[in-house]
Amino acid sequence: MSTAAGEAARRRTFAVISHPDAGKSTLTEALALHAHVIGRAGAVHGKAGRGATVSDWMDMEKARGISITSAALQFAYREAVVNLVDTPGHADFSEDTYRVLTAVDAAVMLVDAAKGLETQTMKLFAVCKHRGIPIITVVNKWDRPGLDALGLMDEISERTGLTPTPLTWPVGIAGDFRGVLDRRDGSYRHFTRTAGGATIAPERVMTADAALAQEGDAWTTAVEEAELLGETGADHDQELFLAGATTPVLFASAVSNFGVGLLLDTLVDLAPPPADRPDADGKPRALDDPFSAFVFKVQAGMDTGHRDRLAYMRVCTGVFERGMVVTNAANNRPFATKYAQQVFGRDRETIETAYPGDVVGLVNAQALGVGDTLYTDVPVVYPPITTFAPEHFAVARVADTSKYKAFRKGMDTLAGEGVVQVLVSERRGDGAPVLAVVGPMQFEVAQHRMEHEFGAKVSLENLPYSLARATDAESAPEIAKARGAEVMSRPDGELLALFTDKWSLRALQQNKPHLTLTPLVAAELS
Repeated sequence: MSTAAGEAARRRTFAVISHPDAGKSTLTEALALHAHVIGRAGAVHGKAGRGATVSDWMDMEKARGISITSAALQFAYREAVVNLVDTPGHADFSEDTYRVLTAVDAAVMLVDAAKGLETQTMKLFAVCKHRGIPIITVVNKWDRPGLDALGLMDEISERTGLTPTPLTWPVGIAGDFRGVLDRRDGSYRHFTRTAGGATIAPERVMTADAALAQEGDAWTTAVEEAELLGETGADHDQELFLAGATTPVLFASAVSNFGVGLLLDTLVDLAPPPADRPDADGKPRALDDPFSAFVFKVQAGMDTGHRDRLAYMRVCTGVFERGMVVTNAANNRPFATKYAQQVFGRDRETIETAYPGDVVGLVNAQALGVGDTLYTDVPVVYPPITTFAPEHFAVARVADTSKYKAFRKGMDTLAGEGVVQVLVSERRGDGAPVLAVVGPMQFEVAQHRMEHEFGAKVSLENLPYSLARATDAESAPEIAKARGAEVMSRPDGELLALFTDKWSLRALQQNKPHLTLTPLVAAELS
Protein backbone atom coordinates (compact mmCIF):
# COMPACT_ATOMS: atom_id res chain seq x y z
CA MET A 1 0.00 0.00 0.00
CA SER A 2 1.41 3.40 -0.99
CA THR A 3 2.09 6.23 1.42
CA ALA A 4 -0.94 8.27 0.33
CA ALA A 5 -3.43 5.42 0.45
CA GLY A 6 -1.93 3.98 3.62
CA GLU A 7 -2.06 7.29 5.46
CA ALA A 8 -5.56 8.00 4.12
CA ALA A 9 -6.78 4.73 5.65
CA ARG A 10 -5.83 6.10 9.08
CA ARG A 11 -7.75 9.37 8.59
CA ARG A 12 -11.16 10.14 10.02
CA THR A 13 -12.37 13.54 8.86
CA PHE A 14 -15.67 14.75 10.29
CA ALA A 15 -17.72 17.76 11.32
CA VAL A 16 -20.27 18.30 14.09
CA ILE A 17 -23.70 19.57 13.06
CA SER A 18 -26.28 20.90 15.48
CA HIS A 19 -28.81 23.59 16.32
CA PRO A 20 -27.40 26.61 18.20
CA ASP A 21 -26.91 25.94 21.92
CA ALA A 22 -26.95 22.15 21.53
CA GLY A 23 -23.36 22.08 22.81
CA LYS A 24 -21.25 21.88 19.66
CA SER A 25 -18.39 24.09 20.82
CA THR A 26 -18.43 22.35 24.19
CA LEU A 27 -18.21 18.95 22.48
CA THR A 28 -15.31 20.19 20.35
CA GLU A 29 -13.46 21.17 23.51
CA ALA A 30 -14.27 17.85 25.18
CA LEU A 31 -12.98 15.88 22.19
CA ALA A 32 -9.75 17.89 22.21
CA LEU A 33 -9.45 17.25 25.94
CA HIS A 34 -9.89 13.48 25.57
CA ALA A 35 -7.33 13.43 22.78
CA HIS A 36 -4.92 15.24 25.14
CA VAL A 37 -4.65 18.16 22.72
CA ILE A 38 -5.57 20.62 25.49
CA GLY A 39 -5.20 20.35 29.25
CA ARG A 40 -8.50 21.88 30.31
CA ALA A 41 -11.80 22.34 28.50
CA GLY A 42 -13.66 25.64 28.45
CA ALA A 43 -17.25 26.47 27.57
CA VAL A 44 -18.57 29.70 26.11
CA HIS A 45 -21.24 29.91 28.78
CA GLY A 46 -19.29 27.86 31.30
CA LYS A 47 -18.82 28.43 34.99
CA ALA A 48 -16.50 31.09 36.27
CA GLY A 49 -12.94 29.87 36.29
CA ARG A 50 -13.21 27.78 33.14
CA GLY A 51 -11.03 28.82 30.25
CA ALA A 52 -12.28 30.38 27.05
CA THR A 53 -13.06 27.91 24.30
CA VAL A 54 -10.07 27.57 22.02
CA SER A 55 -12.13 26.91 18.90
CA ASP A 56 -14.11 30.19 18.98
CA TRP A 57 -11.84 33.19 18.51
CA MET A 58 -13.86 36.10 17.21
CA ASP A 59 -15.10 38.64 19.77
CA MET A 60 -18.69 38.21 18.64
CA GLU A 61 -18.44 34.47 19.14
CA LYS A 62 -17.28 34.85 22.73
CA ALA A 63 -19.86 37.52 23.52
CA ARG A 64 -22.80 35.56 22.15
CA GLY A 65 -21.68 32.00 22.76
CA ILE A 66 -22.04 31.04 19.11
CA SER A 67 -19.73 29.73 16.39
CA ILE A 68 -19.36 31.96 13.35
CA THR A 69 -16.05 30.86 11.88
CA SER A 70 -14.54 27.49 11.18
CA ALA A 71 -11.55 25.77 12.69
CA ALA A 72 -9.70 22.58 11.84
CA LEU A 73 -8.17 20.42 14.54
CA GLN A 74 -5.99 17.38 13.85
CA PHE A 75 -4.93 14.93 16.52
CA ALA A 76 -3.77 11.34 16.86
CA TYR A 77 -6.06 8.94 18.68
CA ARG A 78 -5.26 5.26 18.99
CA GLU A 79 -3.93 4.21 15.57
CA ALA A 80 -5.90 6.89 13.73
CA VAL A 81 -5.44 10.53 12.77
CA VAL A 82 -8.62 12.48 13.48
CA ASN A 83 -9.49 15.68 11.60
CA LEU A 84 -12.27 17.65 13.28
CA VAL A 85 -13.51 20.46 11.05
CA ASP A 86 -15.51 22.84 13.22
CA THR A 87 -18.49 24.61 11.67
CA PRO A 88 -20.58 27.71 12.31
CA GLY A 89 -23.51 26.71 14.49
CA HIS A 90 -25.89 29.59 13.88
CA ALA A 91 -28.64 29.25 11.27
CA ASP A 92 -27.57 32.49 9.58
CA PHE A 93 -24.33 30.82 8.52
CA SER A 94 -25.84 27.77 6.77
CA GLU A 95 -23.90 28.50 3.59
CA ASP A 96 -20.54 28.41 5.36
CA THR A 97 -21.50 25.17 7.08
CA TYR A 98 -22.45 23.70 3.71
CA ARG A 99 -18.96 24.52 2.41
CA VAL A 100 -17.38 22.76 5.38
CA LEU A 101 -19.54 19.68 4.83
CA THR A 102 -18.06 19.29 1.34
CA ALA A 103 -14.71 18.61 3.02
CA VAL A 104 -15.65 15.82 5.46
CA ASP A 105 -16.30 12.08 5.22
CA ALA A 106 -18.67 11.77 8.20
CA ALA A 107 -20.72 13.93 10.55
CA VAL A 108 -21.68 13.86 14.21
CA MET A 109 -25.26 15.06 14.66
CA LEU A 110 -25.60 16.59 18.11
CA VAL A 111 -29.12 16.47 19.56
CA ASP A 112 -30.24 18.33 22.69
CA ALA A 113 -31.88 15.79 25.02
CA ALA A 114 -34.52 18.32 26.05
CA LYS A 115 -35.34 19.71 22.60
CA GLY A 116 -34.88 16.83 20.20
CA LEU A 117 -34.31 17.54 16.50
CA GLU A 118 -34.42 21.31 16.00
CA THR A 119 -34.75 23.39 12.83
CA GLN A 120 -31.08 24.03 12.08
CA THR A 121 -30.18 20.42 12.85
CA MET A 122 -32.67 19.26 10.25
CA LYS A 123 -31.36 21.73 7.65
CA LEU A 124 -27.81 20.48 8.13
CA PHE A 125 -28.98 16.87 8.20
CA ALA A 126 -30.56 17.52 4.79
CA VAL A 127 -27.19 18.72 3.47
CA CYS A 128 -25.48 15.58 4.80
CA LYS A 129 -28.16 13.40 3.24
CA HIS A 130 -27.81 15.29 -0.03
CA ARG A 131 -24.07 14.56 -0.04
CA GLY A 132 -24.37 10.98 1.26
CA ILE A 133 -22.39 11.64 4.45
CA PRO A 134 -22.77 8.91 7.14
CA ILE A 135 -24.03 10.31 10.45
CA ILE A 136 -23.29 9.34 14.05
CA THR A 137 -25.86 10.77 16.46
CA VAL A 138 -25.00 12.00 19.95
CA VAL A 139 -27.81 12.78 22.38
CA ASN A 140 -26.22 15.51 24.47
CA LYS A 141 -27.07 17.07 27.86
CA TRP A 142 -28.45 13.84 29.35
CA ASP A 143 -27.37 15.19 32.72
CA ARG A 144 -30.22 17.73 32.47
CA PRO A 145 -34.00 17.14 32.46
CA GLY A 146 -35.13 16.14 29.00
CA LEU A 147 -37.23 13.89 26.79
CA ASP A 148 -37.79 10.15 27.02
CA ALA A 149 -34.97 8.13 25.42
CA LEU A 150 -37.24 5.79 23.44
CA GLY A 151 -39.33 8.77 22.34
CA LEU A 152 -36.19 10.45 21.01
CA MET A 153 -35.37 7.35 18.97
CA ASP A 154 -38.85 7.49 17.44
CA GLU A 155 -38.40 11.16 16.59
CA ILE A 156 -35.05 10.55 14.91
CA SER A 157 -36.54 7.72 12.88
CA GLU A 158 -39.66 9.63 11.82
CA ARG A 159 -38.00 12.94 10.95
CA THR A 160 -34.76 11.81 9.33
CA GLY A 161 -35.77 8.48 7.84
CA LEU A 162 -32.68 6.91 9.44
CA THR A 163 -32.99 3.92 11.73
CA PRO A 164 -31.30 4.78 15.04
CA THR A 165 -29.07 1.98 16.30
CA PRO A 166 -27.95 2.94 19.84
CA LEU A 167 -24.50 1.71 20.78
CA THR A 168 -25.01 2.90 24.35
CA TRP A 169 -28.17 3.37 26.38
CA PRO A 170 -28.57 5.73 29.35
CA VAL A 171 -28.82 4.43 32.88
CA GLY A 172 -31.08 6.91 34.62
CA ILE A 173 -33.59 9.29 33.05
CA ALA A 174 -32.53 12.63 31.57
CA GLY A 175 -31.40 14.76 34.48
CA ASP A 176 -30.22 11.71 36.44
CA PHE A 177 -27.36 10.53 34.24
CA ARG A 178 -25.45 7.77 36.03
CA GLY A 179 -23.70 6.18 33.08
CA VAL A 180 -24.46 4.07 30.03
CA LEU A 181 -25.18 0.46 29.22
CA ASP A 182 -22.80 -0.56 26.45
CA ARG A 183 -25.07 -2.57 24.14
CA ARG A 184 -22.08 -4.13 22.42
CA ASP A 185 -20.98 -6.18 25.42
CA GLY A 186 -23.64 -5.57 28.09
CA SER A 187 -21.21 -3.80 30.45
CA TYR A 188 -21.93 -0.69 32.49
CA ARG A 189 -19.83 2.44 32.13
CA HIS A 190 -20.26 4.51 35.26
CA PHE A 191 -19.29 8.17 35.13
CA THR A 192 -18.11 10.48 37.86
CA ARG A 193 -18.50 14.24 37.58
CA THR A 194 -15.48 16.53 37.58
CA ALA A 195 -15.47 20.14 38.73
CA GLY A 196 -17.05 22.16 35.94
CA GLY A 197 -16.26 19.41 33.43
CA ALA A 198 -12.86 20.98 32.82
CA THR A 199 -10.99 17.67 33.06
CA ILE A 200 -11.66 14.15 31.79
CA ALA A 201 -14.42 12.49 33.78
CA PRO A 202 -13.29 9.24 35.45
CA GLU A 203 -14.98 6.20 33.94
CA ARG A 204 -15.40 2.81 35.60
CA VAL A 205 -16.44 -0.28 33.62
CA MET A 206 -18.59 -2.69 35.65
CA THR A 207 -20.25 -6.03 35.01
CA ALA A 208 -24.02 -6.31 34.69
CA ASP A 209 -24.29 -7.87 38.14
CA ALA A 210 -22.25 -5.09 39.73
CA ALA A 211 -24.35 -2.49 37.90
CA LEU A 212 -27.58 -4.06 39.17
CA ALA A 213 -26.25 -4.03 42.72
CA GLN A 214 -25.26 -0.37 42.47
CA GLU A 215 -28.03 1.16 40.36
CA GLY A 216 -31.02 -1.11 41.07
CA ASP A 217 -34.18 -0.19 39.16
CA ALA A 218 -32.39 2.31 36.90
CA TRP A 219 -30.18 -0.51 35.58
CA THR A 220 -33.11 -2.90 35.21
CA THR A 221 -35.04 -0.30 33.17
CA ALA A 222 -32.03 0.34 30.93
CA VAL A 223 -31.60 -3.40 30.29
CA GLU A 224 -35.29 -3.83 29.44
CA GLU A 225 -35.28 -0.90 27.04
CA ALA A 226 -32.05 -2.12 25.40
CA GLU A 227 -33.62 -5.56 24.89
CA LEU A 228 -36.66 -3.88 23.31
CA LEU A 229 -34.35 -2.11 20.86
CA GLY A 230 -32.79 -5.45 19.94
CA GLU A 231 -36.21 -6.96 19.26
CA THR A 232 -37.01 -4.13 16.83
CA GLY A 233 -33.77 -4.63 14.90
CA ALA A 234 -32.07 -1.46 16.18
CA ASP A 235 -28.60 -3.01 16.10
CA HIS A 236 -25.61 -1.57 14.30
CA ASP A 237 -24.88 -2.77 10.77
CA GLN A 238 -21.78 -1.17 9.23
CA GLU A 239 -22.94 -1.49 5.63
CA LEU A 240 -26.30 0.12 6.37
CA PHE A 241 -24.57 2.90 8.30
CA LEU A 242 -22.19 3.70 5.44
CA ALA A 243 -25.11 3.54 3.01
CA GLY A 244 -26.93 6.25 4.97
CA ALA A 245 -29.78 4.02 6.16
CA THR A 246 -28.93 3.93 9.89
CA THR A 247 -27.29 6.15 12.48
CA PRO A 248 -25.40 4.82 15.52
CA VAL A 249 -26.49 6.66 18.68
CA LEU A 250 -24.52 7.55 21.81
CA PHE A 251 -25.74 9.29 24.98
CA ALA A 252 -23.47 11.89 26.52
CA SER A 253 -22.97 15.09 28.46
CA ALA A 254 -20.28 17.09 26.68
CA VAL A 255 -20.09 19.75 29.38
CA SER A 256 -19.31 17.05 31.96
CA ASN A 257 -17.24 14.98 29.52
CA PHE A 258 -19.57 11.99 29.90
CA GLY A 259 -19.45 9.66 26.89
CA VAL A 260 -16.91 11.70 24.91
CA GLY A 261 -14.25 9.00 24.98
CA LEU A 262 -16.78 6.52 23.60
CA LEU A 263 -17.55 8.94 20.77
CA LEU A 264 -13.87 9.09 19.81
CA ASP A 265 -13.67 5.30 19.83
CA THR A 266 -16.81 5.11 17.69
CA LEU A 267 -15.41 7.58 15.16
CA VAL A 268 -12.21 5.57 14.81
CA ASP A 269 -14.04 2.23 14.62
CA LEU A 270 -17.00 3.16 12.39
CA ALA A 271 -16.50 6.42 10.48
CA PRO A 272 -15.21 5.88 6.93
CA PRO A 273 -11.72 6.91 5.85
CA PRO A 274 -11.24 9.11 2.76
CA ALA A 275 -12.22 7.46 -0.51
CA ASP A 276 -11.58 8.16 -4.20
CA ARG A 277 -13.27 11.51 -4.91
CA PRO A 278 -15.01 12.22 -8.23
CA ASP A 279 -13.85 15.21 -10.27
CA ALA A 280 -16.15 17.69 -12.05
CA ASP A 281 -16.73 15.12 -14.83
CA GLY A 282 -17.69 12.41 -12.34
CA LYS A 283 -14.47 10.44 -12.77
CA PRO A 284 -13.13 9.14 -9.41
CA ARG A 285 -9.61 10.31 -8.60
CA ALA A 286 -7.57 7.61 -6.86
CA LEU A 287 -6.00 8.38 -3.50
CA ASP A 288 -2.61 7.47 -5.01
CA ASP A 289 -2.88 10.02 -7.83
CA PRO A 290 -0.55 13.05 -7.72
CA PHE A 291 -1.46 15.74 -5.20
CA SER A 292 -4.80 17.49 -5.56
CA ALA A 293 -7.06 19.41 -3.19
CA PHE A 294 -9.90 21.92 -3.19
CA VAL A 295 -10.42 25.12 -1.19
CA PHE A 296 -13.60 25.02 0.87
CA LYS A 297 -13.16 28.12 3.02
CA VAL A 298 -11.22 31.38 2.97
CA GLN A 299 -10.77 33.39 6.17
CA ALA A 300 -8.98 36.64 7.02
CA GLY A 301 -8.56 38.62 10.21
CA MET A 302 -7.88 35.60 12.39
CA ASP A 303 -4.90 37.33 13.95
CA THR A 304 -4.88 41.11 14.32
CA GLY A 305 -1.10 40.96 14.31
CA HIS A 306 -1.06 39.38 10.85
CA ARG A 307 -3.13 40.88 8.05
CA ASP A 308 -3.08 37.59 6.24
CA ARG A 309 -5.70 35.65 4.36
CA LEU A 310 -5.89 31.94 4.99
CA ALA A 311 -7.44 29.36 2.69
CA TYR A 312 -8.52 25.98 4.05
CA MET A 313 -7.99 23.15 1.59
CA ARG A 314 -9.03 19.51 1.85
CA VAL A 315 -6.40 17.14 0.44
CA CYS A 316 -8.06 14.66 -1.93
CA THR A 317 -5.19 12.73 -3.52
CA GLY A 318 -1.48 12.26 -3.19
CA VAL A 319 0.92 13.77 -0.66
CA PHE A 320 1.13 17.47 0.17
CA GLU A 321 4.55 18.81 1.13
CA ARG A 322 5.02 22.33 2.43
CA GLY A 323 6.86 24.48 -0.09
CA MET A 324 5.64 22.62 -3.15
CA VAL A 325 4.35 24.75 -6.02
CA VAL A 326 0.83 23.79 -7.06
CA THR A 327 -1.37 24.94 -9.93
CA ASN A 328 -4.68 26.69 -9.35
CA ALA A 329 -7.09 25.18 -11.88
CA ALA A 330 -9.24 28.33 -11.79
CA ASN A 331 -6.60 30.37 -13.64
CA ASN A 332 -3.77 27.88 -14.36
CA ARG A 333 -1.39 30.00 -12.29
CA PRO A 334 1.19 28.60 -9.87
CA PHE A 335 0.77 29.02 -6.12
CA ALA A 336 3.67 28.52 -3.69
CA THR A 337 2.75 26.77 -0.44
CA LYS A 338 5.59 28.09 1.68
CA TYR A 339 3.29 28.90 4.60
CA ALA A 340 1.12 25.86 5.37
CA GLN A 341 -0.49 25.61 8.78
CA GLN A 342 -2.97 23.79 10.93
CA VAL A 343 -5.27 26.37 12.51
CA PHE A 344 -7.49 25.87 15.54
CA GLY A 345 -8.85 29.03 17.10
CA ARG A 346 -5.93 31.42 17.46
CA ASP A 347 -3.41 28.58 17.59
CA ARG A 348 -1.31 27.87 14.54
CA GLU A 349 1.15 25.11 13.84
CA THR A 350 3.24 24.61 10.71
CA ILE A 351 2.36 21.54 8.65
CA GLU A 352 5.16 19.89 6.69
CA THR A 353 3.22 16.99 5.14
CA ALA A 354 -0.46 16.16 4.66
CA TYR A 355 -2.41 13.26 3.17
CA PRO A 356 -5.90 12.65 1.75
CA GLY A 357 -8.50 13.68 4.33
CA ASP A 358 -6.28 16.29 5.97
CA VAL A 359 -7.16 19.97 6.13
CA VAL A 360 -4.37 22.48 5.52
CA GLY A 361 -4.45 26.24 5.99
CA LEU A 362 -2.53 28.11 3.28
CA VAL A 363 -1.41 31.56 4.43
CA ASN A 364 -1.16 34.66 2.22
CA ALA A 365 -3.78 33.12 -0.02
CA GLN A 366 -5.04 36.29 -1.72
CA ALA A 367 -4.99 34.44 -5.05
CA LEU A 368 -7.24 31.61 -3.85
CA GLY A 369 -11.02 31.52 -3.67
CA VAL A 370 -13.68 29.16 -2.36
CA GLY A 371 -14.07 26.19 -4.69
CA ASP A 372 -10.63 26.48 -6.35
CA THR A 373 -8.91 23.19 -7.20
CA LEU A 374 -5.15 22.88 -6.59
CA TYR A 375 -3.02 20.16 -8.16
CA THR A 376 0.42 19.03 -9.29
CA ASP A 377 1.41 17.06 -12.41
CA VAL A 378 -2.02 15.81 -13.53
CA PRO A 379 -4.67 18.52 -14.14
CA VAL A 380 -7.94 18.06 -12.29
CA VAL A 381 -10.98 20.16 -11.44
CA TYR A 382 -13.31 19.23 -8.60
CA PRO A 383 -17.01 20.16 -8.63
CA PRO A 384 -17.79 23.77 -7.72
CA ILE A 385 -19.12 24.57 -4.26
CA THR A 386 -22.71 25.73 -4.40
CA THR A 387 -23.62 29.31 -3.53
CA PHE A 388 -26.89 29.63 -1.61
CA ALA A 389 -29.66 32.01 -2.58
CA PRO A 390 -29.41 35.22 -0.50
CA GLU A 391 -32.56 36.29 1.31
CA HIS A 392 -31.49 39.61 2.91
CA PHE A 393 -30.04 42.66 1.16
CA ALA A 394 -28.60 45.97 2.36
CA VAL A 395 -26.74 48.92 0.84
CA ALA A 396 -23.34 49.49 2.48
CA ARG A 397 -21.86 52.97 2.80
CA VAL A 398 -18.61 54.03 4.41
CA ALA A 399 -19.16 56.40 7.35
CA ASP A 400 -15.95 58.38 6.68
CA THR A 401 -15.28 59.05 2.99
CA SER A 402 -11.55 59.39 3.69
CA LYS A 403 -11.62 55.64 4.46
CA TYR A 404 -12.99 54.72 1.04
CA LYS A 405 -9.88 52.81 -0.04
CA ALA A 406 -10.03 50.66 3.12
CA PHE A 407 -13.76 50.28 2.54
CA ARG A 408 -13.23 48.85 -0.93
CA LYS A 409 -10.47 46.55 0.26
CA GLY A 410 -12.68 45.26 3.08
CA MET A 411 -15.62 44.67 0.75
CA ASP A 412 -13.43 42.75 -1.68
CA THR A 413 -11.96 40.67 1.15
CA LEU A 414 -15.32 39.72 2.69
CA ALA A 415 -16.72 38.84 -0.72
CA GLY A 416 -13.71 36.66 -1.49
CA GLU A 417 -14.12 34.81 1.80
CA GLY A 418 -17.81 34.20 1.20
CA VAL A 419 -18.80 36.10 4.36
CA VAL A 420 -21.24 38.06 2.19
CA GLN A 421 -22.04 38.35 -1.48
CA VAL A 422 -21.25 41.84 -2.76
CA LEU A 423 -23.50 43.06 -5.58
CA VAL A 424 -23.26 46.16 -7.72
CA SER A 425 -26.36 48.05 -8.81
CA GLU A 426 -26.37 50.59 -11.63
CA ARG A 427 -29.01 52.44 -9.68
CA ARG A 428 -26.59 53.06 -6.79
CA GLY A 429 -23.12 52.95 -8.35
CA ASP A 430 -19.85 51.39 -7.19
CA GLY A 431 -19.65 53.55 -4.08
CA ALA A 432 -22.68 51.91 -2.52
CA PRO A 433 -22.38 48.14 -2.97
CA VAL A 434 -25.26 45.89 -1.92
CA LEU A 435 -24.53 43.13 0.58
CA ALA A 436 -26.53 39.93 0.05
CA VAL A 437 -26.69 37.27 2.78
CA VAL A 438 -28.54 34.13 3.81
CA GLY A 439 -29.06 35.30 7.41
CA PRO A 440 -29.08 38.81 8.93
CA MET A 441 -26.33 38.04 11.45
CA GLN A 442 -23.93 37.97 8.52
CA PHE A 443 -24.53 41.74 8.27
CA GLU A 444 -23.38 42.14 11.87
CA VAL A 445 -20.24 40.13 11.23
CA ALA A 446 -19.48 42.19 8.12
CA GLN A 447 -19.94 45.48 10.01
CA HIS A 448 -17.85 44.27 12.93
CA ARG A 449 -14.99 43.16 10.73
CA MET A 450 -15.10 46.25 8.50
CA GLU A 451 -14.70 48.49 11.53
CA HIS A 452 -12.21 46.46 13.57
CA GLU A 453 -10.05 44.90 10.82
CA PHE A 454 -10.15 47.48 8.06
CA GLY A 455 -10.82 50.66 10.02
CA ALA A 456 -13.77 51.51 7.80
CA LYS A 457 -16.99 51.79 9.76
CA VAL A 458 -20.01 51.18 7.55
CA SER A 459 -23.71 51.90 7.75
CA LEU A 460 -26.26 49.52 6.27
CA GLU A 461 -29.59 50.42 4.71
CA ASN A 462 -31.89 47.41 4.38
CA LEU A 463 -33.53 46.85 1.02
CA PRO A 464 -37.02 45.36 0.62
CA TYR A 465 -35.95 42.38 -1.47
CA SER A 466 -36.27 38.79 -0.23
CA LEU A 467 -35.80 36.63 -3.33
CA ALA A 468 -33.01 36.25 -5.87
CA ARG A 469 -32.90 34.53 -9.24
CA ALA A 470 -30.10 34.16 -11.76
CA THR A 471 -30.73 35.92 -15.06
CA ASP A 472 -28.85 36.99 -18.22
CA ALA A 473 -27.98 40.15 -20.12
CA GLU A 474 -30.86 39.68 -22.58
CA SER A 475 -33.49 39.52 -19.83
CA ALA A 476 -32.01 42.14 -17.49
CA PRO A 477 -33.44 45.32 -19.10
CA GLU A 478 -37.04 44.07 -18.96
CA ILE A 479 -36.67 42.74 -15.41
CA ALA A 480 -35.24 46.06 -14.23
CA LYS A 481 -38.42 47.84 -15.38
CA ALA A 482 -40.72 45.45 -13.51
CA ARG A 483 -42.44 46.48 -10.30
CA GLY A 484 -40.71 45.26 -7.13
CA ALA A 485 -37.60 44.10 -9.00
CA GLU A 486 -34.00 45.14 -9.56
CA VAL A 487 -31.04 43.59 -11.37
CA MET A 488 -27.55 43.51 -9.82
CA SER A 489 -24.26 41.94 -10.76
CA ARG A 490 -21.71 39.92 -8.80
CA PRO A 491 -17.94 40.27 -9.28
CA ASP A 492 -17.90 36.90 -11.08
CA GLY A 493 -20.20 38.35 -13.75
CA GLU A 494 -23.34 36.56 -12.57
CA LEU A 495 -26.49 38.68 -12.89
CA LEU A 496 -29.06 38.40 -10.10
CA ALA A 497 -32.66 39.56 -10.32
CA LEU A 498 -33.98 40.61 -6.90
CA PHE A 499 -37.67 40.66 -6.00
CA THR A 500 -39.54 42.07 -3.03
CA ASP A 501 -41.73 38.96 -2.69
CA LYS A 502 -42.84 35.79 -4.43
CA TRP A 503 -45.88 37.51 -5.92
CA SER A 504 -43.75 40.05 -7.81
CA LEU A 505 -41.66 37.19 -9.18
CA ARG A 506 -44.70 35.10 -10.08
CA ALA A 507 -46.40 38.00 -11.87
CA LEU A 508 -43.35 38.66 -14.02
CA GLN A 509 -42.94 34.97 -14.87
CA GLN A 510 -46.59 34.73 -15.92
CA ASN A 511 -46.60 37.91 -17.99
CA LYS A 512 -43.18 37.40 -19.59
CA PRO A 513 -42.36 33.67 -19.59
CA HIS A 514 -39.49 34.22 -22.07
CA LEU A 515 -37.34 35.90 -19.41
CA THR A 516 -34.49 33.93 -17.81
CA LEU A 517 -35.16 33.55 -14.08
CA THR A 518 -33.25 30.52 -12.78
CA PRO A 519 -33.64 29.43 -9.13
CA LEU A 520 -30.50 29.35 -6.99
CA VAL A 521 -29.83 26.67 -4.38
CA ALA A 522 -32.02 27.44 -1.38
CA ALA A 523 -30.68 27.56 2.15
CA GLU A 524 -32.81 24.55 3.00
CA LEU A 525 -32.17 21.46 0.90
CA SER A 526 -34.61 18.62 0.75
